[in-house]
Amino acid sequence: MREATPRLVTVFGGGGFIGRYVCEALRRGGGFRLRVAQRDPKSAYFLRPLGPLSMIDIVRADVTDPASVAAAVDGAEAVVNLVALMGRGMQAVNADGAGHVARAAADAGVKTMVHVSAIGADPDGASLYARSKGQGEDAVRAAFPQATIIRPSLVFGPEDQLTNRFAGLLAMLPLYPVIAPNTRFQPVYVRDLAKAIAATTIDPAAHRGKTYEIGGPEVMTMRELTAAIAAAAGQSTELVDMPDFAASLLSRFGFLPFAPLTRDQWISLQSDNVVGPRAHGLAAFGIDPVPLAAVAPDWLGRFRQGGRFASPAPRPAG
Repeated sequence: MREATPRLVTVFGGGGFIGRYVCEALRRGGGFRLRVAQRDPKSAYFLRPLGPLSMIDIVRADVTDPASVAAAVDGAEAVVNLVALMGRGMQAVNADGAGHVARAAADAGVKTMVHVSAIGADPDGASLYARSKGQGEDAVRAAFPQATIIRPSLVFGPEDQLTNRFAGLLAMLPLYPVIAPNTRFQPVYVRDLAKAIAATTIDPAAHRGKTYEIGGPEVMTMRELTAAIAAAAGQSTELVDMPDFAASLLSRFGFLPFAPLTRDQWISLQSDNVVGPRAHGLAAFGIDPVPLAAVAPDWLGRFRQGGRFASPAPRPAG
């Protein structure tokens, strides 16, 4: 008897930081055929080893180009949208682009739509980023009412632009100025987030139409998060809280090349980024979240004096 053809999932942004883990989870947990839709297909070629050529298709698609989006979802049973931008072009990508993906999925008869947004998404939010993500959610719901929305807090992992950037700066500076030291976050391990995203695709009936806020096991202030990254990287740099007036002034120059902080980022930092008290999170997927200190030394060891040959940072007991 001929075996059924595995279900096809189109993953927009599958070659990105979070996307690589989502694709891995989908292949392992569901055995799906994957169509990775990437603005630059070459940047996703590293995903080829996840399966035979018949199981991994990498195509060009830009969420700001509706025709390319329509071609990418054609024939798919499920669509996952991971594409996001912080900076110039947020409206076109986070809001309009999300709508293009959802409308194309609906028009193509796709059964399952998963849209990855962000905690704090709000069409009336103070920051451009929050507004663009909130408008993106609204556009997705309007076009595909039964879409599943995933809102993560900060995401950490080996290829992130969070722990690696902080550790690099900590290794260079004798004093590290902590911006918005009291703002709270709930950082989540990228593999935990990817498992949740994959689960909504593997078992869509259990998650259709729901919104999840995904955070890790610890709520940390910016100062606590920076200190945890320093410890994982074996750095003893002194941390100094930057006064809010100084950080606000610095953000006014965020339009300059290599500026450390944009105005919109400063506005975003005025609000905590944690899972709401009544929100559904990782527990809904039966996932026991991994703390930062348990895994970050694995990739931040290169920032220790002596690099990976130095004595490893101590791990938490238990």
